Amino acid sequence: MAVYKFGTGVLYGVSSAANATPTAFGALQDVTLDFSFTNKELYGQYQYPLDAGRGEAKLTGKAKLAQVEAGVYNDLFAGATMTTGTTLTVNNEAAAVPAATPFTVDVANSATFVDDLGVRYAATGVALEKVASTPSTGQYSESSGTYTFSTADGSAAVLISYTYTVTSGQTISADNQLQGVAPYFSAAFNTTKNGKQFGLKLFRCMSEKLAIATKLGDYNIDEFDFVAMADASNRVYEFYLPE
Repeated sequence: MAVYKFGTGVLYGVSSAANATPTAFGALQDVTLDFSFTNKELYGQYQYPLDAGRGEAKLTGKAKLAQVEAGVYNDLFAGATMTTGTTLTVNNEAAAVPAATPFTVDVANSATFVDDLGVRYAATGVALEKVASTPSTGQYSESSGTYTFSTADGSAAVLISYTYTVTSGQTISADNQLQGVAPYFSAAFNTTKNGKQFGLKLFRCMSEKLAIATKLGDYNIDEFDFVAMADASNRVYEFYLPE
């Protein structure tokens, strides 16, 4: 009896590294697996071929997911260094320049400050110009999360944007590696309808694309593309069928 498939299914990836933690593709939107071959036809004097043979084969996959997964980003795609702790961004932190000297503002997270991302007047949205020191009207300088303003900007309401570090989360740091270096992984996919499950395993894969897209008024959907190949035992894939 035929088995129907419904929904996005579930997709897992397992890095080829020793004792790798399996990674589930979170909030999976869709999965596409494309099996394609190059056929070679043998022709005689007639229009249609006398015979045909398969040439090169290619098995590619594409998954779209809506959850940020450190395992997908690093173990299956980047193969880079992952450390505990991350960098966060503060957009437009409200502050008031003191009315008297010193005309300085320490941002809320100055203790773990990383980068300045600019200052704007709260009233107009006009950006202030950054200078090395001794700012004039409409200018500011910054050092380790301390912002200095002109005496003429005393009492001005400003919006400050910057980044700072926290001890939670993960940071993936990628260097420029030699060509040919990439993480390999196996993939397992399954979908269930009416208690019947269809499954597929890809024994050795390599990612070839990670697209991170944002959209106004909608969820961000990442696109993860990969290609399958034979493993050391010359295995490529297995189908698991209930009937």
